[in-house]
Amino acid sequence: MSQRAYNDLWADAQLELSRILAEEQPAEQPQPQKDRVVFFQRVAMLYVRYIQILRKLQKAHELIIHPQKRRAIRKVIDSVMGRVVELKNEMVEKEFLEYHYMDDILHDMKLTPDKLEIPLPQYFPNDHSKEVQERKAMLMKIFKMVEATESLEVSQKIEAIRVIQVAERARQGRMRSKLYEESREASLRSTNAGIESTELAAICIQKVWRGYIQRKKTKIERVKELIALGMYLAPRPAEVALLAAEACTRLKQQEHEAAYQKAVVAVTIQLREMEGNNMSNTLKSQVREWFFKCRNVTGSFPDYPDEEDGGSAFIFAEKSPQQIDLFFTSQDFWRSRDETENLSQKHDVELIKEERRKVVEDEIRVQVDEQMRQELAELKLSVDKDKGGKTKLVSEMLHLSHACELLYIKKLFRFHAPPSGDFNYLGTTLRQNDIEPMPSLSDVRQVISLYAILPLGSQVVHEKAPLIKSILLVGPEGAGKKMLVHAVCQETGATLFDLSPLNTAGKYPGKSGLAMMVHVVFKVARLLQPSVIWIGDAEKMFYKKVPKEEKELDPKRLKKDLPKSLKLIKGEDRVLIIGTTEDPMSADIKSMCKMYNKILLIPRPDYGSRYIMWKELINQKGGETTKALDLSSLAKISDGYTPGHMVKAIQSVVTERRIRQQGSRPLTAAEFVTPLARIDPVFQEQEEALKNWYAKTPLGRKRVKAATGKEEEQPPVKGKGAKKKT
Repeated sequence: MSQRAYNDLWADAQLELSRILAEEQPAEQPQPQKDRVVFFQRVAMLYVRYIQILRKLQKAHELIIHPQKRRAIRKVIDSVMGRVVELKNEMVEKEFLEYHYMDDILHDMKLTPDKLEIPLPQYFPNDHSKEVQERKAMLMKIFKMVEATESLEVSQKIEAIRVIQVAERARQGRMRSKLYEESREASLRSTNAGIESTELAAICIQKVWRGYIQRKKTKIERVKELIALGMYLAPRPAEVALLAAEACTRLKQQEHEAAYQKAVVAVTIQLREMEGNNMSNTLKSQVREWFFKCRNVTGSFPDYPDEEDGGSAFIFAEKSPQQIDLFFTSQDFWRSRDETENLSQKHDVELIKEERRKVVEDEIRVQVDEQMRQELAELKLSVDKDKGGKTKLVSEMLHLSHACELLYIKKLFRFHAPPSGDFNYLGTTLRQNDIEPMPSLSDVRQVISLYAILPLGSQVVHEKAPLIKSILLVGPEGAGKKMLVHAVCQETGATLFDLSPLNTAGKYPGKSGLAMMVHVVFKVARLLQPSVIWIGDAEKMFYKKVPKEEKELDPKRLKKDLPKSLKLIKGEDRVLIIGTTEDPMSADIKSMCKMYNKILLIPRPDYGSRYIMWKELINQKGGETTKALDLSSLAKISDGYTPGHMVKAIQSVVTERRIRQQGSRPLTAAEFVTPLARIDPVFQEQEEALKNWYAKTPLGRKRVKAATGKEEEQPPVKGKGAKKKT
């Protein structure tokens, strides 16, 4: 596709966006919809349409090579992502479910299930790659230094035992090698190498080689025959050419981006040299005029605004700095712009000047603010001698590298691939027959993208969309809860902290130590945002009764301090707490639900998800999925097993030796049966227990009331006259 095609794709997305905004904000307000089902269908339709717009914008942003256009598209993408998250929040509030089934809407709109996938912007890791690499380099330097210090403190006794073990194992290895060589030499001496043995060896080599060549030819001929019969998809030259063209486009995009960045630096330097003095003098005269205006009105000089409030920019706020942003993000501007001469789609220097002029002005404003603060102080000393200045106390802050070192020593730092799964094709049909379907792993992936990845990846989405501070992932062992945590970190480049009860046991003892630990973790998490604070075995923090064997670990020590710190997270702090648990029944449900904004039930995979996961996991371990491997039967017999169980079975079968044997002996489904038989699956009782527990959560109770027709009950009366429940 050409650049014109991608520009048209952007224009189509903008046109559809303007249409949908006109529908959402009509001239005459419609009557309120009282039917919950009809209202949900309307919101779900908007949700699907916004996702289609987001997909078009993502595709255009990914392959348009004009750097300034890409920045304009990115601002629209952030806004659309925020709207998608808002619509998801509305659907949850109206249906009282975290997972929604829209197969009927997809059927009406003639869309395939893959069109409902939430597209994750490619600029999440790319735009922050330099920052992420610098952060990793700093952390690795600290970690190596700490590990080197710890290695010097190893016990001499343990070191001595290790040296003796190494020496003894080496001696035994030399003895075995010597015995093997002597046995081999004896067998060679006893063998008479004659003409017949040489011929037999040659025949054996020829047989193996000819068999290999013939099998290879037969495989190629079989593929050709299946293609001729229409039973096998042949490689399409158009698709191959499209992939090659997109790869070339991305290379051009990188070249244009590099040229744009150089031009930005050059234009910024030029503006500082050519217009810097004029800007500085203009700002100074404006600030001085403001000084004396306030002096004439109030009788004293004003207090200068702090840097946190914007300095002198706070004084002249009526200048509306949003005008330049609107100018550049306007689709009408780019649509009406004549670019017939810009065939290479490179940047426009004049537009860069307009953008950077505001940046240079802000830089100069900071310098002017420092000078004018001193000038104001001198004026106050000379005129307002009766007023004394107040000094501000600056709280001492921990240095970032020192704080990171403290956390790594206590193993509270962690170094951190997205989950697979198929779409639920019968969700709406099952609901129409009063059967509540279990969400598929595809549904889980979408919800995690909306609640965690998009807000952490985009500052705009995190500030404007409904704020989600904490998520609890509930599911059986091996369901992929920890994998989801690592997927969030991987997609957003987030720093991972581990505050699991077992990991924090014995560290930072006492109340002061506990407060210090929480303070340092949240302080560093804000400085290294986006950040994810993981709490494994989250139920231990809210135990109804602590087991005897865990009393010494004090798993409930963070129960009071962590919720307090959670309240301090604001929209500008891209920090997310994710808890994981497989036994929520042992915890106090009321306290746990207060801690976590969102509670997501992670199910065991269905047939479609198991089929995809078997194929992908085997390929990841180096196995080959051939015709001999019946994935359909394997997915059928593994019903009840989680992804973690599948990984264990694959690790025991697909070893390095078995990988080398695949050419002559392909993998079969029967090889995975025995390892699976050694693992207990997720039994129906355990799954029902998790469902019953989820029904007791706030969202679950609302869902039960809605299903029984009690959602319109009057709210309880507050105050002394309120009656207690019997």
